[in-house]
Amino acid sequence: MARLFKLLLVSGLVLAVVALGLYIIPSDQYIFLPDKARALAPYVNVQGEKSDQNGGGIYYVAVEVKKASLLEKLFHGLHEGSTLVPAAAVRAPGESDRQHQQLELRAMAESQKIGAAVALRSLGYRVPVKVEGTVVAQVASDGPSAGKLQPGDAIVAVDGKPAKTDVQIRRAIRKHRPGETVELSIRRNGGLKKVEVKTVPQPKHPEIPIIGVYLQALTHISLPVPVHINLGQVGGPSAGLAFALDVVEELGHDIDHGHKVAASGELLLNGTVEPVGGLKQKTIGAKEAGAKVFLVPAGENAQEARRYAGDMRIIPVHSFRQALRALATLR
Repeated sequence: MARLFKLLLVSGLVLAVVALGLYIIPSDQYIFLPDKARALAPYVNVQGEKSDQNGGGIYYVAVEVKKASLLEKLFHGLHEGSTLVPAAAVRAPGESDRQHQQLELRAMAESQKIGAAVALRSLGYRVPVKVEGTVVAQVASDGPSAGKLQPGDAIVAVDGKPAKTDVQIRRAIRKHRPGETVELSIRRNGGLKKVEVKTVPQPKHPEIPIIGVYLQALTHISLPVPVHINLGQVGGPSAGLAFALDVVEELGHDIDHGHKVAASGELLLNGTVEPVGGLKQKTIGAKEAGAKVFLVPAGENAQEARRYAGDMRIIPVHSFRQALRALATLR
């Protein structure tokens, strides 16, 4: 009996050590986890802001992204609402976690400036904007630009013609048919270089040519009203829509009508709302925070959000003005 007890004890200890090792040792994949939505008001300071007395608020939603342990990879249903993704879906080839985090923080800083600019313009302010260039923020590992372009490359021309903004670059690339080669002039490490990249069809719209990169604009925005946003180490551009909505709310315009309003979407300077990732986790996070509505980019983002929304209302939007019009109906 004593021998059996010792055997069971040793076996239990071995299993515990193995389980601990599986939970600690990182795998080759990442895991997306829901993070509860948070009110933006405490993190946004606008000169001349007015207090909100109706109990509502604009909420931003982030996704917790971390290296999945071996245990989480083997049992990916270990966490409710989690999604296991390959490393290539998070980091570019050869990009370290630190480099990726720096890119995400730069994207966050840019989205804050753009969100404030779009909000102030919607209120009638003149907001001077100077586009200083466009850089490659991320390169798809399975795309045609892999091994040719790198994060940080500044694209200055397409097919020999100057192209400074991301809109100009995309427009120039779309003059080609999928399968044709495009010539990019890039600035890297202070030098100018020409790179030829073969375009491929966009998966959802095969008639549109792409080169498999994520572009990030570098802009100098002169805000007529000082706006300061600080979310610490939260990165990425997906809170742009929420930033713009909260700036409008902070300046005394009641757009939430007493409701908790969550929002997610990358915002461009022209007010267009672009798709973002992690909608499953973001929808769960918004729902857990008690949000009444969740504004998301129209299309696949909205479809995915509806699958996890429950009773929470999903509002798909293409632009910031459309978001304002939709919120006006919440009364």
